[in-house]
Amino acid sequence: MPFLPTTIEETQDVPVDFVLVTGDAYVDHPSFGAAIIARVLESRGYSVAVIPQPNWKTTDDFTRFGRPKLGFLVTGGNIDSMVNHYSVALHKRKTDTYTAGGEAGKRPNRATIVYCNKIREAYKDVPIIIGGLEASLRRLAHYDYWDNAVRRSILLDSSADLLVYGMGERQIVEIAEALESGLDAQHITFINGTVFKTKDISFLYEPVLLPSFKQIKDATSEGKKQFAQSFVAQYDNTDFLTAKTLVEDYGGTYVVQNRPADPLTTSELDRVHSLPYMRDFHPMYAKQGGVPAIEEVKFSITNNRGCFGSCNFCALSFHQGRYVQVRSHKSVIAEAINFTHDPSFKGHIHDVGGPTANFSAPPCDRWKKEDAKPCKRKCLAPTPCPNLKFDHKPYLKLLRALREIPKVKKVFVRSGIRYDYLLGDPDGDDFLRELCQHHVSGRLKVAPEHVSDKALTHMGKPGFDLYKKFAVKFERANRQLGKAQYLVPYLISSHPGCNLEDAIQLAEYLRDAGAKPEQVQDFYPTPGTLSTCMFYTGLEPRTMAKIFVPKSQREKTAQRALIQYRLPVNYEIVKAALIRAGRKDLIGHDPKALLRPKSPKRSKK
Repeated sequence: MPFLPTTIEETQDVPVDFVLVTGDAYVDHPSFGAAIIARVLESRGYSVAVIPQPNWKTTDDFTRFGRPKLGFLVTGGNIDSMVNHYSVALHKRKTDTYTAGGEAGKRPNRATIVYCNKIREAYKDVPIIIGGLEASLRRLAHYDYWDNAVRRSILLDSSADLLVYGMGERQIVEIAEALESGLDAQHITFINGTVFKTKDISFLYEPVLLPSFKQIKDATSEGKKQFAQSFVAQYDNTDFLTAKTLVEDYGGTYVVQNRPADPLTTSELDRVHSLPYMRDFHPMYAKQGGVPAIEEVKFSITNNRGCFGSCNFCALSFHQGRYVQVRSHKSVIAEAINFTHDPSFKGHIHDVGGPTANFSAPPCDRWKKEDAKPCKRKCLAPTPCPNLKFDHKPYLKLLRALREIPKVKKVFVRSGIRYDYLLGDPDGDDFLRELCQHHVSGRLKVAPEHVSDKALTHMGKPGFDLYKKFAVKFERANRQLGKAQYLVPYLISSHPGCNLEDAIQLAEYLRDAGAKPEQVQDFYPTPGTLSTCMFYTGLEPRTMAKIFVPKSQREKTAQRALIQYRLPVNYEIVKAALIRAGRKDLIGHDPKALLRPKSPKRSKK
């Protein structure tokens, strides 16, 4: 099966049903959302053409295929275009792994909005459906870090007709069938997992009315309180079994979010992954050396989607939901066997996982009940829910089967595991031992994020004692196996609720552990997370308690530098931070000191 057409010549001048516009280079692989949506539509008999990274300065690229029979599908790409372009310090990134040759600048800021407005310029009344992460996380009014203001729903700014949130396979087929039946796009108001705009909400059944945009865009303390209340209502309505219809008033126009789409069954998810992807970048990019983003995922396998970890700084619960969907072992093994027929396969499967590798089932039996009641309790933090089921046996069985495939030399787990979930499993030690023996490539990624329990509470993470317990078990398992393998802890600096004293506590732990973090991630306030709501409002949205938010560049630089206090370039920053915090005791020749005093400079004479 060839790549989908990207030129009019490849369509043989036959009008296509859908034209898909994406901010990424065209990579036909199930790790790319645009590829999945295009192949799902194709499998249902619809013709799809792809316009990757169009020139947004004119309408020429957008009219390449003429007016599609059913509509345009628009996505900013695999990640938000603003995150793609800017670091948390708002420095322009120099590369883009989703572009041929890693070249930056091939998509505009706010790509979804720009592309849709260009399409509207060319075709006034063509149906436009937006989706992908950028649209999903901006589906209702949201705090925008780059504008430092509350922006309205992307559905309004883009002038699109309909927004698909979540993964989208189920919704896009229903939308295609509705358009094919002759239904006007503005009348497609009944599909779960979509957002639409209307001037009349009288037909909605028991909707939840959110604070209006006028109320939440106000940057006063009252406006921020309204914003926090609105976000909590959105966050509490992400479970497909219990969510209500949400309505946001824009002064006569309403943006309506239908409840989330039902998750795919195992057989449906298997079918999505069995579609005839080329599993590579389009040949048009060969001269530029290909698309870097494919390198790590080409021989990786997505086993699950959804995450009940629900970390406050992560948007997965808002996008994919807490319900974990898992593929069958047969489907995963078939994909792995296909790897062995690829001449470029060297015998290494780079990853078998998902948002969290060791989640292989929904968290509890509540998800099986049609009369399920809303559950606001987090499954793992600060302590595990009594109803949470811990079981690594299915995942371990899958890993063993993959190891037995001829021509497969190693099967790695690189997408990260939840160590608190592992510790809750009575058979967790057996899983950990086998993981260390066969599936760790020298280093295992885990995410304690911090050591301060106060900071971890604001992050929605378990207490640090659990990480220390896991680290001991990991070291013991490797010692028994005779392996020199290490944990790679991910750490976040400057998270809302984390002050200078917390950062110093983290630095002291790193000193005692002899750890030297290679990378530190400043908290990045992206749309769709509880932590971003905290960052903007200065409130813990569930309790409305005020919290400290590190926003000044001095504070953020100091917290980041303290994690890497050993670097000479950070010396003066760390010294000033310690003096400011009243911790001069950590500057000196004492073994517990973080910094050694600098010797006085000698005269050249």
